[in-house]
Amino acid sequence: MDTLPRLSLRQAQLIQLAAQGLLTPPRRRARKADLLAAITRMRVLQIDTIQVVARSPYLVLYSRLGAYEPSWLDELLAEGGVFECWAHEACFAPIVDYALHAAHGRQDARGQHWAMRHAARVRRDQAAAVDALLAHVRAHGAVKSADFARPARGGGGWWGWKDEKRVLEALFATGELMVARRERFQRVYDLRERVLEQARARHVFDPRLPDATTLRREFTLGAVKALGITQARWINDYFRRGTRLRDDALADFVASGALLQIEVAGWEAPAYLHADHACLLAQARANRLRATHTSLLSPFDPLVWDRERAATVFGFDYRLECYTPAPRRRHGYFVLPLLRRGRLVGRLDAKAHRTAGVFEIKALYLEQGVTPDAALARDLARAIHDCARWHGTPRLRLGRCEPRAFGANLRAALQARTAQ
Repeated sequence: MDTLPRLSLRQAQLIQLAAQGLLTPPRRRARKADLLAAITRMRVLQIDTIQVVARSPYLVLYSRLGAYEPSWLDELLAEGGVFECWAHEACFAPIVDYALHAAHGRQDARGQHWAMRHAARVRRDQAAAVDALLAHVRAHGAVKSADFARPARGGGGWWGWKDEKRVLEALFATGELMVARRERFQRVYDLRERVLEQARARHVFDPRLPDATTLRREFTLGAVKALGITQARWINDYFRRGTRLRDDALADFVASGALLQIEVAGWEAPAYLHADHACLLAQARANRLRATHTSLLSPFDPLVWDRERAATVFGFDYRLECYTPAPRRRHGYFVLPLLRRGRLVGRLDAKAHRTAGVFEIKALYLEQGVTPDAALARDLARAIHDCARWHGTPRLRLGRCEPRAFGANLRAALQARTAQ
């Protein structure tokens, strides 16, 4: 057996950052087409409604593209360049991947995803309401949940959704309805055929659903390519495809040359890299990849959304605590990982006060082993300042830092950055 290519952990980190578009800062100001390119590169862009800072999908794009016009994402959805689906969770995905996600939704007969189980339950228990709402959309056009009055005593059920919202979400999960656009970030639902017709007027894609073999291949290879480098057990989580894969499940892809199997120092399990990233592998082995990008990351960024992967690849044990009772939180409600030149060096508990124009840094925590020097302070100050300006909250308010001594360096760097 031939000896497998071997990488250091640092080289593996750089490959993953390069594949995710987080290795180097953007070379020019972002254009609208860059948003679609970034989403296509990641394959999925997770949606979350929390906006303590920016809503997650906008922040994920900012981390890769720098300052851009947030309305471009809404326009891409309305124009059909991207669509919404259930994948890792609720996600935007490029329209060219429509058939893959639609086929996955229909083949999830066991209801492995909670959204599919919810849809099946609504379809079964509220069949008359489902048929009536679908007929309403067919006859009257696109609707949003707010078009239906809430009962006087509230809705109840999951997240307090009213009946129409639960039915709309069930029809969205089954694919009978799609999201035509968003208004103030609220979903506007329409018939699948009407949304696809609108998308086909501007974009080329094949809506025919693939068979099970093609689906497995495309999602497996797509996840590996998006991740840059991965162990087998992390692959299915990227698109939420079910149970963890074992190495033998990838043997046919390795034999065909679609995947490259490699060793990473310190990993007991082999790693995998898409054949399209062979050039990245060569650059990493020759130590020609350089990480120069510093940015704030969303808690739902693909780089960190798998806790085990983030811990193994970057030594970063990250847990989103917004769902944890306040007394049990260690770092804060909505804490942003801090990426600095290829390393996850800390986390930021922040809040954007948009009306007052203030970006509040409640607390900043450096990871153990990170040197709290002036150079780090300058890099983080630049990233925080630029992100705050993009938010429209240019006034910075700094709370506490851990270690405390780093606070003086960071405060001076932020003041110097603001004065420029």
